[in-house]
Amino acid sequence: MKHIRLTQGALAAALLTAGTAQAGTLTIESWRVDDKALWEEVLIPAFQKKHPGIQIKFSPTAPTEYDSALQARLTGGTAGDLITCRPFDKSLDLYKKSFLEKLDGKGGMQNFPASAKVAWQSDDGKDTFCMPMASVIHGFFYNKKIFKELGLQPPKTVAEFHKAADAVKKAGKTPIALGTADQWEASQIVFTGIGPNYWKGEEGRKAIVAGSAKFTDAPYVAAWTEMSKWAPYLAKGYSAQTYGDTQNLFASGRAAMVPAGSWDIGYYNQQGVDFGAFPPPVQKAGDKCYISDHTDLGIGVNPKSKNKGDAYKFLEWVGSQEFADLYTNKVTGFFSLSNHLIAVKDPVAKSMIDWRKTCGSTIRLNAQILNRGEPNMETELWTVNSAVLNGKMTPKAAAERIQAGLSKWYKPAK
Repeated sequence: MKHIRLTQGALAAALLTAGTAQAGTLTIESWRVDDKALWEEVLIPAFQKKHPGIQIKFSPTAPTEYDSALQARLTGGTAGDLITCRPFDKSLDLYKKSFLEKLDGKGGMQNFPASAKVAWQSDDGKDTFCMPMASVIHGFFYNKKIFKELGLQPPKTVAEFHKAADAVKKAGKTPIALGTADQWEASQIVFTGIGPNYWKGEEGRKAIVAGSAKFTDAPYVAAWTEMSKWAPYLAKGYSAQTYGDTQNLFASGRAAMVPAGSWDIGYYNQQGVDFGAFPPPVQKAGDKCYISDHTDLGIGVNPKSKNKGDAYKFLEWVGSQEFADLYTNKVTGFFSLSNHLIAVKDPVAKSMIDWRKTCGSTIRLNAQILNRGEPNMETELWTVNSAVLNGKMTPKAAAERIQAGLSKWYKPAK
């Protein structure tokens, strides 16, 4: 996400608009501009049926401007009562600056497992400052028509995945829709999506954080080795292919598979694609599977809210079965992180959330703590993963570069 520096004029506008706090009305700060109709037409009316006296205003800011504009409003004392929280360091920074309330023990928080809260906790796990709202799940989408024509089944193992890709290529279609021009997909969808099956999900992620494992260890190198084999399966000129190009390639029926995040379900539904989903293939039959079930957004309370009592009533409702059901089914591909049992209506979304029953859930490998130093690991992973897919960097070199960068500033990694 790019950071936008505010001009003085924009700063003044940020302070005066959107989130001006006032008693009697709750204002929700968010970057989810696309959800405005959902909040105004579905979620807020549902809450108001139970709390008819509480007025709520959903006031989103463009995603690229949200972090800086929110910071300006919080600093100026004009931010909304409820803050939509990004995962990990962005929100932790707000909490350290006393811009978010501590939520431990508050109504609704008991409905979330410990794993869901990690993205909005202090490093020692003692303070929780945002209620988890939703996660996104990563895997692969496949074109049902192409698979049926070629007599293919969704692959369960890496060998089956390559066999399917070879069959598609032989039939004259693109096996995998994926480009490296935008770089982020190579890291956030592919590397941290397929990788957990190699480093055993949370076990391997926590080992890197603890310093007991290194990126140069076999399980991490193995993930890059698998990626290095994909080039023959990608479309001609894939190094110039953007995320939008990838979406078009799969939506048009010219590619059989696409590494994807659950947030794309809605887009492909709109395009009329008949598609299914399968989790990242395991190395061999019988291996335990792991999925990137990434904590994506939460919600917190502004300590300077003039209407804190009502804000906590709303927060408790966000932790309810009703909210979990509405949000999961209306924002297709964003899954509630609560313990509530939810009947997911969209078939692809249902198949993806059901992976939680058989696969271990983890989050993106570098999301917690590891992005805090220089060189920035998120940026480095975009570069390295794209280079591996492009055949410009070996898996061994990729591992050495990421480990060397981490060792420069992170004591446990030395």
